[in-house]
Amino acid sequence: MLTEDYNYDLPERLIAQVPLKKRDQCRLLYLGRASRTLEHLVFSDICKRIKPGDRLVFNNTKVIPARIYGAKTNGVPIEFLFTEKINALSWKVIARPAKRLKNGTIVNINGYDGGHLVVTGVTGDGGRIVELNSRSGDDIETMLEYVGHFPLPPYIQREDTLEDRDDYQTVFAQCKGAIAAPTAGLHFTDALIEKIKQAGVSISFVTLHVGIGTFRPVKVDDPREHDIHEESFVLTGETAAEINATKAAGGRIIAVGTTVVRVLEHCALACQGDLYAMQGKTRLMILPPYKFLTTDGLVTNFHLPKSTLLMLVSSFADRESVLDAYREAVMKAYRFFSYGDAMMIL
Repeated sequence: MLTEDYNYDLPERLIAQVPLKKRDQCRLLYLGRASRTLEHLVFSDICKRIKPGDRLVFNNTKVIPARIYGAKTNGVPIEFLFTEKINALSWKVIARPAKRLKNGTIVNINGYDGGHLVVTGVTGDGGRIVELNSRSGDDIETMLEYVGHFPLPPYIQREDTLEDRDDYQTVFAQCKGAIAAPTAGLHFTDALIEKIKQAGVSISFVTLHVGIGTFRPVKVDDPREHDIHEESFVLTGETAAEINATKAAGGRIIAVGTTVVRVLEHCALACQGDLYAMQGKTRLMILPPYKFLTTDGLVTNFHLPKSTLLMLVSSFADRESVLDAYREAVMKAYRFFSYGDAMMIL
């Protein structure tokens, strides 16, 4: 197994820079897993591919405005991406530039006069720990709400806008903590979800706070040697019971996004049977061949070449079928990545 086996050619013009005005009107490439057949649909046609008794599982994480801009006291500009909360006033961050950012360095925050940040530590992966020296009583989450920017992925080559605060958030986002959206969920509207429920399809939620690892490419020849970042998740007892009941009744569990797959499969491996409430952190990396224990269907966006997410999708449907589908999507000028079109595999 080689990382290069999961490469494909993608013209830069197909990387979506802005979302469609109507979420559920993007294109949907349907792949029949057994038949290897492809069908070109509109996303709202998803109702034609699910049936009464099925259950869609969504990730209800909420993206935070995790990027801030500032400057050291000598005027050198600094950018921080807040990745993990330690306590109310202390977070792990990724800094740019990180060189010469030593313990004790003070960083003033652009547009904010309620305090400043102090570097208090270095993480094992080269990140930093910063603490807010607050004059206003604000904690870091409050500061981010005031002056934070939405952390658009690096392949979206523009500054974030006020519109991104809605566009880069699912309509069911509830639990704050992600620094990237669970993008398969972006295509659902309240009206479409209601239509799905009326069709006899049930809905459940898990939480996985998407972290920086989702954008980190696999740089080793053998992906089994890739160090995947851990991400925090929650599977409630209610959702576990709903999934168990659906499986027992013969319904299909359709994961909306690879983040949901990681939660479901992590928990299924741990439970070795019916699911039960669980929370913690997962480093599960799904590579072919993999026997899925809970997931019967997948709704997902198109993923970066040589990424762990493309490998996960290629575990659910075989690699050749997935790469053939990607080549078809390129030929038909589908829109790729976070603000792009979608794919469904059943």
